[in-house]
Amino acid sequence: MTVRVRLAPSPTGTLHLGTARTALFNWLFAKKEGGSFLLRIEDTDIERSKEEYIKNIYDGLQWLGINWDEPPTIQSERVNEHKQIINTLIDKGFAYKCYASEAELDEMRETQKRNGLAPKYDNRHRNLTPEQESEFIKIGREPVIRFKISDQKLISWNDLIRGKMTWSGKDLGGDMVIARRAPANSIGDPLYNLVVVADDSAMKISHVIRGEDHLANTAKQILLYEALGLNIPVFAHTPLILNSEGKKLSKRDGVTSISEFKRMGYTSEAMANYMTLLGWSIPEGINERFKISEISEIFSFKKVNKASAKFDWDKLNWLNSQVIHEMSAETLLENLDPLFQENGWHLPSQEWGINLAGLIGPSMVLINDGVDQAKPFFEEPELIDDGKKQLEIKEASVILKFILQKLESLDASVFSKQIAIDLINQATKKCEVKKGLVMKSLRAALFGTLHGPDLIQSWVLLSRFSKDRTRISRFI
Repeated sequence: MTVRVRLAPSPTGTLHLGTARTALFNWLFAKKEGGSFLLRIEDTDIERSKEEYIKNIYDGLQWLGINWDEPPTIQSERVNEHKQIINTLIDKGFAYKCYASEAELDEMRETQKRNGLAPKYDNRHRNLTPEQESEFIKIGREPVIRFKISDQKLISWNDLIRGKMTWSGKDLGGDMVIARRAPANSIGDPLYNLVVVADDSAMKISHVIRGEDHLANTAKQILLYEALGLNIPVFAHTPLILNSEGKKLSKRDGVTSISEFKRMGYTSEAMANYMTLLGWSIPEGINERFKISEISEIFSFKKVNKASAKFDWDKLNWLNSQVIHEMSAETLLENLDPLFQENGWHLPSQEWGINLAGLIGPSMVLINDGVDQAKPFFEEPELIDDGKKQLEIKEASVILKFILQKLESLDASVFSKQIAIDLINQATKKCEVKKGLVMKSLRAALFGTLHGPDLIQSWVLLSRFSKDRTRISRFI
C-alpha cells in the first residue's frame, strides 16, 4: 500500500497545538513509510474562514519543519463534486430530503429529554410519500439532506492505536445531515462528514490519522464509504492533549497556537520535539532530546498511547533551554538580532554580537530571555536594592575612582579580558581591600545589581561602547 496521509485544518483560527501535533504524527508516519504528507484546507465555513488563518497554518507548519508533498487541496473548490455525490446517494436510496422544521426538531429533543432519552433524530421524514413531500414544498419548507443510518448496523474497524473498534448505528444520533437547508429543487451546502469522505477518496488517502474526538465521525464516515463503494482508509485516533487539571487544552489555558509559542521565544526544534512526546512513548535507549528528522526513522503507532497526554510547561521549557544551549553563538545571534532591532539596539560589530550571544546563551530558557539579559549592554540599567547597598559601602567609591582613572589612560578599542583582570588585581592591592569587594562594586556600577553574567566578559563588551566609563563615573 502506498502511504498517503493528510492534515485537514479548518482556517477559522490559528494553527492550534493539537492540530500541529496531529500534523506531526501524520508527517512522521509518512516519512517512516516512504509515503506522502498532504494538506487540505477545509474552508467551507465561509463566514469564519479567513485568508490570514490559512497563512498562519502554512507558516506554522513550515516553521515546525513539516512540509507537504503536493499542492494543498482547497475544499471549497470541490463543492460541485460534493453535491454530485449527494445526488448519487439520493438516487441510490441512501439519502433523502428531510423537511422537518427547526421548531419541530426542538420539540422532538425536548420530549426525548423529558423521557430521559438521549437527543436523537427520529427519522420521521425517511419515508415520505410524493404527496407528503409536495405538501411541504407548497408551504415553503426547505429540506436538509439526510443519510440513512440503521439502528441495527454495527460499524467496526481496526484502529492502529486503539485496536478493534465497534459502534452501533443506534448510537450515532439518527439519520445524519449531509447538506444544509436549501430549496427543494437544489442541494444545500455539503457538510463535514460527507465532504471529508469525498475529499479523502479523491486524494487517495490511505490512512486517516486524527484526534480521538473524531471516533463517532469515523463510524459515520465508514457508512458513507460503504454506500459509495469507495475504499475505506486505515484509521488511527491519537490521544487528546489535556491541561494540568486534566481537561482538554483550550484557549482558556492561555497559549495554544503555534504562532503564540513562537512569539514567546520557543524554538521550532523544541516545539516539534515536545509535541512528539505528547502521546508517544520513546523506545528504550532513545534520548528524549531529538530532531524530528531523526525520530521519523523509528516512529510507530505501536508506541502512541491511548490515554490522553498532559501538557507540561516545565518539560517544554527544559527542552527549549537545551536547544538554545546547544546553539552556536552565531546561530543564537541570528535569532536575537531581530529582537534587538525591534528595541532599537544596534550591534557595534558582528563579532561583538557573537560574543554577547555566547555570554548570555547559557542562562537562557526562551529566545526572548535574551532581550532582558542583553538590555544592560545597550541601555543604562536602573540601580536596584542589592546594587545600591553595595555602592553605599565607603570603600566602593575609592575602588571605582581608581579603576576609572586607569581606564581613562587606556584605549577602549584594545580593552581585553587580561587588562580587566589586571585592573581588578591592581585595585585590590592599591585600595587594600578584598578582591570580592572590588568585583561586587564594579558589577553594581556597571549593571545596577549584583546578579548577571560573567563580570570580566561583560566588562570587555561594555568597554567597546565606553559605557563602562560613563557608568562608573556616576558613583564617584
